[in-house]
Amino acid sequence: MKEKFMRFMQGRNGVDQFSRFTMGVALVAIVLTLFTGTISGIGTFLDLFGMAAIVYTYFRIFSKNISKRYQENQKYLQYSAKFRVRVDKEKQILRQRKDYHIYTCPGCGQKIRIPRGSFKKVEIECPKCHTKFIKRR
Repeated sequence: MKEKFMRFMQGRNGVDQFSRFTMGVALVAIVLTLFTGTISGIGTFLDLFGMAAIVYTYFRIFSKNISKRYQENQKYLQYSAKFRVRVDKEKQILRQRKDYHIYTCPGCGQKIRIPRGSFKKVEIECPKCHTKFIKRR
């Protein structure tokens, strides 16, 4: 069975980042339909929009025009680059919270990592603008 599916998918686009995004949008639209109800016009629109997004996603996954789908994916990655970088930075800061205090310089806005310790006050000098400030823990 697995081999048949692999042969079927040969020469097709498959799942890429844009396909994942459109499938996520479809899922959110359909879940919002549950809260708004299909009686209102908004619920019906969200339901139809979600179904159209699912159809479009499967069209992209099974498409044999790989170059066109690649261009679409690259355009999506280009538009979403700033957002993805910001999310990755925030994830990294959250991972470091266990070992470091992270302060923001009042002068320039630079984020500064200070190892966690037992001291009550710490004087910090910003490496970027050399502003000195005191933080209490």
